Amino acid sequence: MTTETTPAPQVWPTLRATDAPTLIRFLTEAFGFRETVVYRDGDQVHHAELAWPEGGGIMLGSVKPSDGGDHWALPPGQFGAYVVTDHPDELFARAKAGGAEIVQEVYETEYGSRDFQVRDPEGNRWSFGTYRGHPLPGE
Repeated sequence: MTTETTPAPQVWPTLRATDAPTLIRFLTEAFGFRETVVYRDGDQVHHAELAWPEGGGIMLGSVKPSDGGDHWALPPGQFGAYVVTDHPDELFARAKAGGAEIVQEVYETEYGSRDFQVRDPEGNRWSFGTYRGHPLPGE
């Protein structure tokens, strides 16, 4: 179903968490993701969508019991993403103040991006930077 307010097709990385409510709170407070929807029963998050203010977002949910019925079994803490931002220095300060584990402070890459790398409380790796990707061939 699409509406006038439904975003254009995008890629939405997904991850699982042992404590999804705490991870959602961390990602919104420390990184600035915006909670758009969370379907839950108590602390069990069945599906959550967090929008990235500069475009796109992520989906996440709680780890499910290992009864063989989970068709999207992803071990918590094994996720990694590169997130584009026009404000890496401000975001780095926010992430650091929010308790992110610093892997690499802000630095300049050889391809002209300004990046930094952190881990969230579940151990997932996040790289933020200004690199928007290489233009598509022929464009």
